[in-house]
Amino acid sequence: MTYLMIFITGIFVNNIILSQFLGICPFLGVSKKISTAFGMGMAVTFVMTLATIVTYLLYYTFLRPYGLEFMTTVAFILVIASLVQMVEIILKKSSPALYRALGIFLPLITTNCAVLGIAILTIQKNFTLIAGICYCLAAALGFTLAIIVFAGIRERLEHTDIPPLMRGTPIVLITAALLSMAFMGFAGISY
Repeated sequence: MTYLMIFITGIFVNNIILSQFLGICPFLGVSKKISTAFGMGMAVTFVMTLATIVTYLLYYTFLRPYGLEFMTTVAFILVIASLVQMVEIILKKSSPALYRALGIFLPLITTNCAVLGIAILTIQKNFTLIAGICYCLAAALGFTLAIIVFAGIRERLEHTDIPPLMRGTPIVLITAALLSMAFMGFAGISY
């Protein structure tokens, strides 16, 4: 298993949103504009990477040696919540426009199952720290790719003549399903 295969399959084959269906809330909620989708993707990438590193170290230096594996989920959630608060403070100071654009969805990174899912999957797949970081970065880039592509499609749909009964949520869900099917074309690549 090479790092390149972990990276490629993490982005395309096992896309965290389109194949594993984790992180659907921000995928549907923040994907109306490419700029906010990109901002959310970068915030999730930052939080997911830090969370994976910190939770990996926490698990292998504290939880596992002391037989506290049953505390994994709670400990990981606390780490992720702390990291999201840090990102929120940084964004509020450095990019107020992005902070306002992300709105309620920024605190939702705390409960984003993609962030928690990658942290737990890294442990379950018995990755080394480097392989776990590679997997995490690939998942985060896959998340960002999916949300940006979806935002671009949604921006184009705003200027398209859609039947009245299909406008809004129905066309968004159909589009998400078609995008998910398009990513299934990469299923021949695996590690």
